Amino acid sequence: MSAERKNGADGAAAGRELKFRKMAGQLRAQIRSGAWVAGAKLPTEQELARLHGVSLTTVRRAMEDLAEEGLVVRRQGAGTFVAGQRPAVHGEGSVVGVIVPDTTLYYPKVLKGIEETLASAGARLMLACAHYNPAEEEAALQRMLGSGVHGLLVVPTLIGSPDPAAVVRHLAGLPVPTVLIERGLDGHDDHADHVRTDHRAGGYSAVRHLAALGHNRLALLTRSENPTCEPVSRGFQAAVSDLDLTVVPPFSAPMRAWSPQVAEDNVRRITGEGATAAVCFGDKEAAFVVSAARRLGLAVPGDLAIVAYDDEIAEMAEIPLTAVSPPKRTLGRRAAELVLQRMREPDLPVHQIRLRPEIVVRRSCGAAQRETPS
Repeated sequence: MSAERKNGADGAAAGRELKFRKMAGQLRAQIRSGAWVAGAKLPTEQELARLHGVSLTTVRRAMEDLAEEGLVVRRQGAGTFVAGQRPAVHGEGSVVGVIVPDTTLYYPKVLKGIEETLASAGARLMLACAHYNPAEEEAALQRMLGSGVHGLLVVPTLIGSPDPAAVVRHLAGLPVPTVLIERGLDGHDDHADHVRTDHRAGGYSAVRHLAALGHNRLALLTRSENPTCEPVSRGFQAAVSDLDLTVVPPFSAPMRAWSPQVAEDNVRRITGEGATAAVCFGDKEAAFVVSAARRLGLAVPGDLAIVAYDDEIAEMAEIPLTAVSPPKRTLGRRAAELVLQRMREPDLPVHQIRLRPEIVVRRSCGAAQRETPS
């Protein structure tokens, strides 16, 4: 197969992957919002394919995801139905509002952790998706407060805000207990409860992992305009300094600017400058780098070892990617535990919790090939 045709096939596969995840996210949000009640029959796969303008394969993969999560039940010959009610709400029947920027990549696992914890406590979740739009966030906040929620879990949009500190002060001053998820103010007078991934530690760990494999000249390739990019970059630079490694000039661009050609240009540049390994934020960009390296005749990990950051689609890359994996489900659980505790104990000291991500080793870094049976 020619490089052009292979690249096209890679792009088509990635497109299908994103379509099924996007569709699953849309259906998940509709179910959680009550658009379909427990026991309701969903439209047929053919109807959903027509309504969403996707293939039957995309619909089936989305339904498989939802079935694995326990949100829907597929009955042979009868159709697909919304699963039965969650465990009954007891006690005071508390309601916790949850506002996330999207319900596709990253946050489904966070929401799973939140749901599990609230359900076990007899509380109920009210969900809103703000699409990284501050106006939508504020409107959702006001709707939830008006409906009488007892607590809030919020992923606020701070990137691009003219005054991020004012946003955090606003949230910390709401009339109900509020916990921020994956957001906070480094170096500011931050008095808001939050539970976050220590992305700086994640960037540091990625470098340390590659250094342990013998790499001493590294590259950093990132997706900018994202709240995770800056702490990952700081962790990378700190590790390079502490371990006395050499780094080639980094590259960063918004997601919309990344492409197979951009990846190829950077692989040619960093390998030409002697880099033998790269840390890539995030998974999609790392997958571009793997494909670019192979088009240029380079072996991954032989000529270029790669560690991705996010672990959302890393295992589905052309060469399964070793990845720094934020503890998303645990993150949701801890945030829900904190807001419930804050609801019981209003005078609790401010809690600011950092969870360290782990590295999931796959083929792209070379460590897997070095392992031998015990």
